[in-house]
Amino acid sequence: MGPRCGMRTTKCQLLVTSLCVMLLGLSIATLSTVTHYGLQFTLISDISLESNSYRFIHYAAFYFGICLSMTLILAALLSSAATVRESQCLTAMGFFCFALAFCGLIPATCWRYMHSTEVEDSMMDVYDFVYEEVRRNSSSFRRHELTAIHEAFLCCGKRSPFGDTTNVEHKTCPSGQIHNAVQDCLQEIRNFLRKHMDFVSTLLGVTIGFMVYGMILTSFLWFSIHFNSNLDRKGKYIL
Repeated sequence: MGPRCGMRTTKCQLLVTSLCVMLLGLSIATLSTVTHYGLQFTLISDISLESNSYRFIHYAAFYFGICLSMTLILAALLSSAATVRESQCLTAMGFFCFALAFCGLIPATCWRYMHSTEVEDSMMDVYDFVYEEVRRNSSSFRRHELTAIHEAFLCCGKRSPFGDTTNVEHKTCPSGQIHNAVQDCLQEIRNFLRKHMDFVSTLLGVTIGFMVYGMILTSFLWFSIHFNSNLDRKGKYIL
């Protein structure tokens, strides 16, 4: 009764964990898609610039998020099937998927905190370049890109220490944004990214917790299935 009761409890917990992991995988896939195709992100990424380091981060984050979400969904499916069928092979595969996702999440989380300002700096560098290009040459084709950035982030140029605006703001800012008290685009980009990255950090932290719990449950279930099968064969001999 004891081992069977423990296995039944483990199976229930693993089913609930698999459901949560499935939802986390779908959430990460949705977040990766929104980040990749979101207007604010694509405007900065699509700017043709040799030193546009954000473009690499933009695509790397998308592909990593999609691969991670697929791994999580696969781990959830394998764990659910292993729980229902009590299969050691499926349990081992589920554990491997949990461990694989965990190994991918740890470097991503470390990069997030060790390079916390790299994404902000890369986006603001692109904006600075476009702004200075338009300021030097108002007829530059960059003017349309700058106008699109101002409309997407609802901001207007860069804050001047003297409180005045230049011709760049008058020509590229939406009406009503020129005299807005909060109009500095660099600050708006920083605030927008910090809110986004805080949400990403929370999602990564929750996912890591479920990966650890999933590995514990799948390993415990594997040993339970293994020892129960041995107990069932105890005293049975084949000549």
